[in-house]
Amino acid sequence: MGTPDFAVPALSALITPPPPPGPPLQGGGVRGGYEVVAVVTQPDRPSGRGKQLIPSPVKRLAQSAGLKVLQPETLKDEAAVAELAALQPDLMVVAAFGQILRQNVLAMPPYGCINIHASLLPRWRGAAPVAAAIRAGDAETGVTLMLMDTGLDTGPMLARRSVPITFQHTAGTLTAELAEVGAALLLETLPSWFAGDIEPQPQDNSQATLAPRLKKEQGAIHWTQSAVEIERQVRAFDPWPGTFTEGPRGPFKILAVEVAEMIDPPQTRPGTVFRHQSRVYVSTGQGVVRLVIVQPAGKKEMTAEAMLNGQPELLGARLGEVEV
Repeated sequence: MGTPDFAVPALSALITPPPPPGPPLQGGGVRGGYEVVAVVTQPDRPSGRGKQLIPSPVKRLAQSAGLKVLQPETLKDEAAVAELAALQPDLMVVAAFGQILRQNVLAMPPYGCINIHASLLPRWRGAAPVAAAIRAGDAETGVTLMLMDTGLDTGPMLARRSVPITFQHTAGTLTAELAEVGAALLLETLPSWFAGDIEPQPQDNSQATLAPRLKKEQGAIHWTQSAVEIERQVRAFDPWPGTFTEGPRGPFKILAVEVAEMIDPPQTRPGTVFRHQSRVYVSTGQGVVRLVIVQPAGKKEMTAEAMLNGQPELLGARLGEVEV
């Protein structure tokens, strides 16, 4: 059960045949070769200007592998649940599926429903754990394999693996890395789970934090924040919802910034644009950020210097918040 790109490596790992007996293959790794009786994914959704129906990344992989694909609008539908039950699954693997599973589905497979969650539970339960970890300035995050229950990412844990967070990580790049880590951890864990050698570990609810679903308006930059907070926000909300602000000629996207630790902020209010040694900076509530890559409305992405060349009135202007 999965829908976006995050779920693709797990499915690919499960259906990849194991290596033949003998010495390990060059490059190592673990391969699955499990019998995937069906793939359950979200219905095709309209996308783009033409609003054509686009299949999910998981559906595309499943179809290319000749797997049975189910796309129920909701698993509250009795017919959809009956179709699942008829498959008699031993185990359900869930990765960013996009629907809530009720108890009648969770209780169906004898080995349960294992969720691949992109955080070190109980930290960052919810729909946007990767963005939350980056925005909070966490030094590390990771993947947790969790035996699902009816709560919000509250089930007992089967395995965890940590991944350091660097200043180069965006939510997009870190999510892709965690997807691969989760797929590998799944294949390493399943044999022991099937053999009864793993005792699920309860989560410490006193340490739980929440990462609710992101909203578009959260991408608006509040320049009264510190430079560190703004830099994290830009990386945490890349690719969605993105970060943006209001300039003299209207709103524009901010795609990359840097904290300018060696630059003393001028005596201006937060959000004021200034130039230092040909580079473009913005004062904040605490410190300075350098604008690196931006995208004015209706144009391609460009350097902040190129934008300033085309919009000289930007210099000295005070950037504001965008009404969303």
